[in-house]
Amino acid sequence: MANVVRAALVQATWTGDTVSMVDKHIEHAREAARQGAKVIGFQEVFNAPYFCQVQEPEHYAWAEPVPDGPTVTRMRELARETGMVIVVPVFEVEQSGFYYNTAAVIDADGTYLGKYRKHHIPQVKGFWEKYYFKPGNLGWPVFETAVGKVGVYICYDRHFPEGWRQLGLNGAQLVYNPSATHRGLSAHLWQLEQPAAAVANEYFIAAINRVGREEYGDNDFYGTSYFVDPRGKFVGEVASDQREELVVRDLDFDLIEDVRQQWAFYRDRRPDAYEGLVQP
Repeated sequence: MANVVRAALVQATWTGDTVSMVDKHIEHAREAARQGAKVIGFQEVFNAPYFCQVQEPEHYAWAEPVPDGPTVTRMRELARETGMVIVVPVFEVEQSGFYYNTAAVIDADGTYLGKYRKHHIPQVKGFWEKYYFKPGNLGWPVFETAVGKVGVYICYDRHFPEGWRQLGLNGAQLVYNPSATHRGLSAHLWQLEQPAAAVANEYFIAAINRVGREEYGDNDFYGTSYFVDPRGKFVGEVASDQREELVVRDLDFDLIEDVRQQWAFYRDRRPDAYEGLVQP
């Protein structure tokens, strides 16, 4: 019997406040559960605007603890209600002065499994993230969930192949890539990088992007979220570039082993020859 996982993602427009944004995602999650989804992921800092378009201290107010803050606590309740694994990207405050771009991973019974902190932090026009976030320091964890082995890689991380590979070496079957990226900056890369990473590392990727314009800058987030399989093929249609959308797809995890046997990239790695890759 095929090992098929029904997975979901949400690309959303900003509502104007955290309460309504969280409520909207809860309704999307409930609808995904009604459609039979067993895992769902949200976009980068899903419960806030993409405030990194500006550098203003007022935006530290979006941060909350993980896992004991209000959003992750509510998502744990939602996981128990729906029986879904949930990937929850938020702005994390660990202690005074220690802030991270983080995603919590919650199992289908509401158990908090752990978190991933974004490693690569951009500091370019419209993406002033070093003003807010410290670089991630928790490695590349892969979480044993009710649907299989799930990892996370956040937005700008996707430009760096090393983390994709480490997630594969750590056993990932599905990697959620929550993002906030806009037209004109790297749109031409959006449908190149994640499919290439799925092929190189032989697992499924859920690529999630925001959609629409927000109040803190000119960024026009173009959506087009998707699932891609280990052969680099989109699973179903790519989402709209204009409107909010819940995407639900069936992922055949047996394909991972088929591809790894056929292409054998892990067998033919040469870590003994890669020393130069980690030199400063």
